[in-house]
Amino acid sequence: MKTVSVLIVGAGGRGHGYSRFAKEFPEKMKVVGVAEPREFHRERMVSEHEIAPENVATDWKQIASRPKFADAVIIATQDAMHTEPAIAFAEKGYAILLEKPMAPNAEECRRIVAAVQKNNVVFAVCHVLRYTTYTRQIKKLVDSGIIGDVVSIQHLEPVGYWHQAHSFVRGNWRNEKESSFMLLAKSCHDIDWISHIMGVSCKAVSSFGSLYHFRKEQKPKNAGNRCVDCGCENECPYSALRFYMNRLNTKQLGWPLDVMSPVMTEENVMKALREGPYGRCVYECDNDVVDNQVVNMSFEGGRTASFTMTAFNNGGGRNTRIFGTKGALYGDSSKIRHFDFLTDKETLIDTESSTLGSILDGHGGGDGGLMGAFIEALATGDRSKIISGPKETLESHLMVFAAEEARRKNTVVELK
Repeated sequence: MKTVSVLIVGAGGRGHGYSRFAKEFPEKMKVVGVAEPREFHRERMVSEHEIAPENVATDWKQIASRPKFADAVIIATQDAMHTEPAIAFAEKGYAILLEKPMAPNAEECRRIVAAVQKNNVVFAVCHVLRYTTYTRQIKKLVDSGIIGDVVSIQHLEPVGYWHQAHSFVRGNWRNEKESSFMLLAKSCHDIDWISHIMGVSCKAVSSFGSLYHFRKEQKPKNAGNRCVDCGCENECPYSALRFYMNRLNTKQLGWPLDVMSPVMTEENVMKALREGPYGRCVYECDNDVVDNQVVNMSFEGGRTASFTMTAFNNGGGRNTRIFGTKGALYGDSSKIRHFDFLTDKETLIDTESSTLGSILDGHGGGDGGLMGAFIEALATGDRSKIISGPKETLESHLMVFAAEEARRKNTVVELK
C-alpha cells in the first residue's frame, strides 16, 4: 500500500494523538503539514514529523488557500470550529477525518455532509467506539442472530467524577456557548454506538437531565475560589491541587495533566493552578452543562434503548446489556458475556486488545482502530473500511440534537 500524506489542523491533544499513527507506522502515513495557532503545539508537530517550513501555518485558511498537496486532512479543532475548515478542505478534494462532534447544530452538520457528498471525498468522523475490537465483536454477535432479534439495549457511560471536573466543569467543554451541550460533546459517541449496534433507524426520543451538583449552592463552607487557597483539600473529592499534583508526583504525565501545561514541571503545574481555569473551585466555575442525563429511544420495529450518562462514579469502561429473543449479551467494554436461553449456558469472550503504548490505545484501542481504517481506506480505495461515514454520522447526530430538544422541552421528539 502507498504511504498516505496527511495535514493536521489543530495540533492539541487529539490532533497530536492521531498524528502518532505516523510514528508507529511510518510506512503507512506521513504528516506533511500542520495548522495550529499555539506555538508549542505547532512546533512540537513540526519537530516530531520534520514538516517543511512552507507547510506550517498558524491558521488553517493559509493551507486551504493553497493547491492541494496532501491526500488527507485531520481536523481536530474545538467543537464549534469544525464546519468551515471541513467544507473548505472538501472543496479542495482532501479526504477528511473529522473529530467528533461533527458540528454544534444540525444545520452545520448537514452543510458538512452536503460538501462531502458534492465533492465525493473520503470522509470519516472520529466515532472511535465503533472501531474497537470489543465493538466489532458485539456487532458480529448481534448480526449473526445468536441472540435472536434485538429487542432492547441498556447502555451506561460512567464519565467519572474527576473527568467531569476536569473537562466539563473547569475545562474546554464546560460551557455550551463555548463548546456544545454535554450530550453532544461527550456522549454523541454513545448514541452513535447504540445506533450502530441496533442497525435500524431511530423513530423518537425523550430525555431528562440536570446540572445537579457543580453549582454555587453546593459549595462547602470555608471553601476558597481556587483550590490552592482552600482549606478543604482533604475533604473535597474535586480538589484540583490534590488531583493534579498526585498525577505529577506519580509521573502520570499524559492526559489530563498535559492539558494544564504542555511542559509538566511542579512550577508550571502550580502556576496553572494559581492562574488558569483548572485551579478553580468546581463550585465557582462558569459551567452550565449537565452532570447527569438519561435518554430513551424508540427504534424501527418497536425496539427500544436507554442511555445513562453520569459524572458520579469512578469512570472506567462503558457498560451495556443487549436483550434479544434468544439470548442476551452483557459487556463492560472489554469482556462480553453471552447467555443462551436454549441451553441456559453462559460464554465469556475477552476482547481486550494489545496496546501500542500511546494515545492510539485510547477508547479501548478505538483511536488506533479508527486511524488504521481511515488510512487503509485511502491507501486501497476501499471505502467500506470506514464505518463512521457521513450518512451514519448525520443520523446519529440528529438523534443527539433531538434528545437535547426533548430534555429542554420535556417532551417526546420524533425523528423524520
